[in-house]
Amino acid sequence: MGHKKGFYEKYIKRPQDFCCALVALIVLSPVLLITALLVRIKLGSPVIFTQERPGLNGKLFKLYKFRSMTDERDENGNLLPDEKRLTSFGKKLRSTSLDELPELINILTGRLAVCGPRPLLPAYIDRYNAHQARRHEVRPGFTGYAQVHGRNAISWEDKFDLDVEYVDNITFFGDWKIIFWTVKTVLKKEGISSGTSETMEEFMGTDVKQRDP
Repeated sequence: MGHKKGFYEKYIKRPQDFCCALVALIVLSPVLLITALLVRIKLGSPVIFTQERPGLNGKLFKLYKFRSMTDERDENGNLLPDEKRLTSFGKKLRSTSLDELPELINILTGRLAVCGPRPLLPAYIDRYNAHQARRHEVRPGFTGYAQVHGRNAISWEDKFDLDVEYVDNITFFGDWKIIFWTVKTVLKKEGISSGTSETMEEFMGTDVKQRDP
């Protein structure tokens, strides 16, 4: 059974997302320009990091972010781990979520929503169980229910449960609560790391015995 859209999701959510992203881009344009300049000086080019991520129904799109890591490689030409490539400047970008601001363009083009499950790596698609895969029934988000309930400090399984809970309960007031909670989370710099990693460990799949509704 496919995801059923309510009135808000059908008629209000997308126009509201477009207007919010447009206003944010205009208001934050000085911040975007200054951040872009600092990224160019501190990390070089390209300033914008692009990566394919799965969106609605798993369809791939290019996600835009400010670059926050170097391109340092080992003697075999392989990229070093995130912890080695993430500079102090990059950590500040992530802690303030300034690296995420170019995603406002993804919202304008309709690839992202303001609120929704965060778009993850394409490699994860085949690792989801049936319950977890439901996160792709809606457009992914700039921020989401999981991001204001622990961000990277909670387990992948808990994060996906929150994503699916959002999919089943999309409302106007719910989205605005997430937006306000996101501002609070960013200002308090909560949940940036997982506790064992600077970002979040790779999701390798959930043990079927552990959870597979």
